[in-house]
Amino acid sequence: MDTKPYAYAEVIIDISHEKLDHPFTYRIPDTLRGTLKPGDRVEVPFGKGDTGRQGYVVGLAEHCDLPAGKVKEITSLSAGKTGPGTDDGSERAVELAAWMKERYGSTFITALKTVLPMRREVRPLQQKTLVLTAGEEEARERLALYRQKHQIARARLLEGLLEVPEQPYALATDKLHVTAATVRSLENSGLLRVEVETSLRNPVRERNGEADTLELSSGQQDCIRGVLDDFDRKKATVSLLHGITGSGKTEVYIRIAEGIVARGRQVIVLIPEIALTYQTLLRFYAHFGDRVSVMNSTLSAGEKHDQFRRAREGGIDVIIGPRSALFTPFPKLGAIIMDEEQENSYKNENMPKYHARDVAVRIAAMQGAVVLLGSATPSLESYYLASAGTYRLYELNSRLTGGTLPAAHIVDMREELKEGNRTMFSSQLQSLMEDRLSRKEQTILFLNRRGYAGFVSCRACGHVMKCPHCSVSLSEHMHGRLVCHYCGYEQPAVRVCPECGSRYIAGFRAGTEQIEIQLQRMYPQARVLRMDADTTARKESYEKILSSFANEEADILLGTQMIVKGHDFPNVTLVGVLMADLSLNAGDYRASERTFQLLTQAAGRAGRGTRPGEVVIQTYEPDNYAVRAAAAQDYRAFYDEEIRYRQLLQYPPVCHMLAVQIQDRDEDTALAAIGEVRGMLETEDGAGESIVIGPSAAATSKLRDSYRFVVYIKNAKYDKLVRYKDRIEEYWKGLTAAASRFFDTQLQFDFDPVNPY
Repeated sequence: MDTKPYAYAEVIIDISHEKLDHPFTYRIPDTLRGTLKPGDRVEVPFGKGDTGRQGYVVGLAEHCDLPAGKVKEITSLSAGKTGPGTDDGSERAVELAAWMKERYGSTFITALKTVLPMRREVRPLQQKTLVLTAGEEEARERLALYRQKHQIARARLLEGLLEVPEQPYALATDKLHVTAATVRSLENSGLLRVEVETSLRNPVRERNGEADTLELSSGQQDCIRGVLDDFDRKKATVSLLHGITGSGKTEVYIRIAEGIVARGRQVIVLIPEIALTYQTLLRFYAHFGDRVSVMNSTLSAGEKHDQFRRAREGGIDVIIGPRSALFTPFPKLGAIIMDEEQENSYKNENMPKYHARDVAVRIAAMQGAVVLLGSATPSLESYYLASAGTYRLYELNSRLTGGTLPAAHIVDMREELKEGNRTMFSSQLQSLMEDRLSRKEQTILFLNRRGYAGFVSCRACGHVMKCPHCSVSLSEHMHGRLVCHYCGYEQPAVRVCPECGSRYIAGFRAGTEQIEIQLQRMYPQARVLRMDADTTARKESYEKILSSFANEEADILLGTQMIVKGHDFPNVTLVGVLMADLSLNAGDYRASERTFQLLTQAAGRAGRGTRPGEVVIQTYEPDNYAVRAAAAQDYRAFYDEEIRYRQLLQYPPVCHMLAVQIQDRDEDTALAAIGEVRGMLETEDGAGESIVIGPSAAATSKLRDSYRFVVYIKNAKYDKLVRYKDRIEEYWKGLTAAASRFFDTQLQFDFDPVNPY
């Protein structure tokens, strides 16, 4: 590392505003010369009043063109400094943040905070022990003196230490009912000492289990060999592993991770949902022991801080977690493995709106690592690049157990209604559930809904109860409240229509809670577990539900999409998909792709053991190509149909798309601002080679009291969209400086958005 004694530092101030989005030059004090480096957090005087502000060093220089009197000096280095000569990844993080700022559009400080998480100091975990240092004779003399002077607390503590000369601090103070002041008084008298041992928190508890020694298929061996050979030849390649459900993708991940670790490097394993951590972690823990750890939002601040420290210091070989785990500061990264790479949760919906897949490829290139993407239903983007030869493609077309894919039944719910069946369960699904209950086999029911009811409306006039802060309907929950799932607004359940006064108020009862009640009424003997965002809100609730179902403590697992991805339950022989086509009608060009992925993943949960499985797909659109292809588990048939649609309408991955987003608490201001952006685009040279759509109201036109509008720009070349972003940013700075009405208006960019804005 460069430890040259530079005189000046370029500092980004920790204020996220476009007008301050550039480095400020500061003089480095003599005490920090030769040790300060990019990525270090510092305190600096800022502004006319020299207010103390936090900032990040992003560059160092020997000379400065500014007059000496104009350059202020860094006040101090903030807490959390790792020390000179330590490779904590800060310099690489600054380089990555600069790349993300340019590629996705955001302020530099926002990008830095994304890639440099947990920079504040967290109090270390300490184990304190009280140790009696005085000899027994001296201690008993002092004990007698304390009793004589009625110093009861001191006497009690000393008496306890005479019985057990070495005790845990917390246990001793609690058991003997003494305060810290009492401990200090005996310590100052030389009677005891307090020994402090600092340890790093480890969120991975000791687990029983041994690593399986599975026989690999030829397809698995080809992928493992190919990825490791690329690493050995120092080729920072990206590979796509397309394997049907149950084909052994996780085993491939483990073997590749073992190979990378054996070569002295470290591995990041990305998973899309915290719900997948439990089973994935068990598999990896059996192979790597406490050299594997986890990173997710359920960890405390101290646990997160310590995992990053363990990673920097080489105490971890493998980290598992969602997209935030991508920024684990491994000094010797060798591979990034991204499971279920098609998942939308890999896209960050806050600025910068990065996709973990693209950032993983960038990080791997910076550190000489390989990337492996895995999925039973790859994103069209990844399969498109694999088909073009940009990614290496490996395929697993058979189940590891030798079993067959489940038999699929598509049920037309329109016919069920004609026959008088008004329940959520078709007659075929009911028959099969009864059969599984009698055979002591398990069933998974997948419903892509949340809550007690989807929406509440008046049956007389059609009025829908909506959130006053967001343009979305409120959902009814069993505690008698109407809840907005976007901003959290709540209100009591409505009994009288506010529009017409009617009392015919009802909810569209298609939530997981309501389905659970129906199941219990229909099958009172069945043991039902529900898994959705409400039942998994507490820490470790995912693990408890999944382990309970895996231990066959329940007959039916009912839940939202978190139950259909990655889980392996050998006793599940039936999967029922309720309202399979609900997502087909979303206002989103990816609707068919998402529906196909969800249905395929759901169907893949059945028959993963030795017994054959069945899946029932209930739909009102039985002839839709996404539904048909999912039932047949035929990815290629779906891809061929869907890519033609994308080519026709110039959507990703055939063409790239940039969403320019404006929001303001005043609707007229927001509309005027998006009009300014559209007008600027019309005057740009070369604008004719791109497709510009809008402006229009966003899909959620009002959110948290802000009005939202969007303009879309399409172009086959990503770099050209980046140039549009740069021009819009430059124009926006001039516009906000000239027109004060736009000072509080927010401008955001989203490249190749995965959700409708």
